[in-house]
Amino acid sequence: MPTLEAFAQAKLDALEHAHLRRALTETVREDGIWVERAGCRLLSFSCNDYLNLTQHPAVKQAAIAAVQRYGAGSGASRLVTGNHPLYAELEARLARLKQAEAALVFGSGYLANSGIIPVLIGRDGLVLVDELAHACIFAGAQLSRGKVLSFRHNDVGHLRELLSAQRRAHDHALVVTDGVFSMDGDLAPLAALLDAADAHDAWLMSDDAHGIGVVGGGRGSSFIGNTHVPVPLQMGTLSKAIGAYGGYLCASAPVIDLMRNRARTFIYSTGLPPSAVAAAIAALDVIEREPAYAALPVEKAKLFTRRVGLPDAVSPIVPIVLGEAEAALFASRLLFDEGFLAAAIRPPTVPDGTARLRLTFTAQHPVEEIERLAELVREKILT
Repeated sequence: MPTLEAFAQAKLDALEHAHLRRALTETVREDGIWVERAGCRLLSFSCNDYLNLTQHPAVKQAAIAAVQRYGAGSGASRLVTGNHPLYAELEARLARLKQAEAALVFGSGYLANSGIIPVLIGRDGLVLVDELAHACIFAGAQLSRGKVLSFRHNDVGHLRELLSAQRRAHDHALVVTDGVFSMDGDLAPLAALLDAADAHDAWLMSDDAHGIGVVGGGRGSSFIGNTHVPVPLQMGTLSKAIGAYGGYLCASAPVIDLMRNRARTFIYSTGLPPSAVAAAIAALDVIEREPAYAALPVEKAKLFTRRVGLPDAVSPIVPIVLGEAEAALFASRLLFDEGFLAAAIRPPTVPDGTARLRLTFTAQHPVEEIERLAELVREKILT
């Protein structure tokens, strides 16, 4: 066998042995909650479409109308010819929603984090990241070429210790966290993190990919409890509760202008197709118009946690931590046989020894099916 193929096969064999090998599985989404996979119709509890807006008639119609008017693609990077008129409306809407001066839309959340952090932090800078933050945050931090350290999950005291020990040796410092943690569903203590950052002249950035649209009255994790934590760098995505595609940053006008000029993943990427931008605008209309609907995913997650006997959910994400990868795969297959899609999440997505089912709840999940899922989890998986 040639050396390249031998190298690849050896890596795959090791993953297979550890129950960590992954494969793409064709999945047809019938609507916001039902899917067809391997010839079976399943109720999905593994999708980030929390408000089921990917299937909302107004969102789909907005995308269709944008294609008819502007075409299927944007044609170039936004700084060349790809900045179609819909961008200005979406960025103004995002800035207003987040109570920021300005916003900038990127091609995806991964591109946003990979581009934003290196603009702010260079070789002499410091990036402090919550240990459970999303992988793309760590990717952006490493691309900055600054010093990157992790603080213990949601441990503000540990963050303060690191800032006290490290801040003076660096020209700038950035603290980065998820607002809603994608694998655990818990919330970052943003007010306390901001206080710690401000005390050491560091900048706080939050990734609100799993918060916008579903917590804080739809505004996201900086607005929970009828308060506003003025996080200076509010990043997020348009591909989860918003139901479209893309990433964004909301910040002050000078910061956003700097990103337009220096963020490589913005400058050198083709702009989003008009359909994705139009769909996001229409989705924001729904969220602002129907706050009670936007609150349903968390309400349904709470119904599940109370039925199972877990602490109240604070987001649409509920982890069922099982330990080893094989146990998570077994539980996923068990639920598949009962008509549920509940994907097993394994390392390196989560730390070793914390493989899990990551259950996500949406506005349209039927209450009786949530209760049936809770009974199965309680009696067949957690016993």
